Amino acid sequence: MSEFLSDSYFEKFRSLIYDASGIHFSATNRSILESRLKERLRNSQAETLEEYYTSIRGNEGELKALLDSVTTNLTRFFRNTAHVETFEYYVVPALVEMKKRSGTNKIRIWSAGCSTGEEPYTIAMILREVLPPDFSTEILASDLSLKSLMTGQQGFYPDNRVQGIPERYLSKYFDQKTGGYQIKDELKRMIRFDYHNLKHDSGQRNLDVIFCRNVLIYFDEAAQKAVVDRFWEALGPEAFLFIGHSESLFGMNTGFEFHRTDWACIYKKGAGAHG
Repeated sequence: MSEFLSDSYFEKFRSLIYDASGIHFSATNRSILESRLKERLRNSQAETLEEYYTSIRGNEGELKALLDSVTTNLTRFFRNTAHVETFEYYVVPALVEMKKRSGTNKIRIWSAGCSTGEEPYTIAMILREVLPPDFSTEILASDLSLKSLMTGQQGFYPDNRVQGIPERYLSKYFDQKTGGYQIKDELKRMIRFDYHNLKHDSGQRNLDVIFCRNVLIYFDEAAQKAVVDRFWEALGPEAFLFIGHSESLFGMNTGFEFHRTDWACIYKKGAGAHG
């Protein structure tokens, strides 16, 4: 047993984090929680873990800072080629056809758990390239980490973070600066970054696509089901859901259809379904 994080405080903080966010810390991840708590304690006025626990329960700002610190912000541009190609070559054309039939020309996408912004900017670049000129887009990018959202809003990425971006995209949508690359304003204007805790309803409805990749793995089954149900409510008919390649809705009672494409497997909300 750790001298710093006793069993009782491990349970207390684990429950606090789960109740606030749905993020589940198992016994095997105890050392990660311990290291994050040590870091937060150094940055707070509290001298002991007991003081910190007492103070955080009435301090929403510090609770958000703790949740920020326990989230893992691992991402990159054009992550998972199979998903990128599925979106570009299958999902976007399918949505364009569906929108034309319904007489509308707006595509609405949510990047949930967007981290530092690489995913929504990848989505925006693809849409700029392949959407008909008379179509408009609305991209919401949300995360639990305020620090990550600020990076996304700024749109500046060091040289080592732009690896994997095709050269034609890099030269077209970025300006090279000292030490890195700056996203051009035309792309930044396509995206609205906003704080959102997936434990709560986003208020979004009739979305066309939700990307939530490698986020559900941090939740237990009950929290996963609640999040997926909220995604169902947020999506319109004939809409698509992308989750991580190591994640699955198998065995979960949802309305989503498992959808196999030439590139990857995704999930779809059927034409007759409504939020």
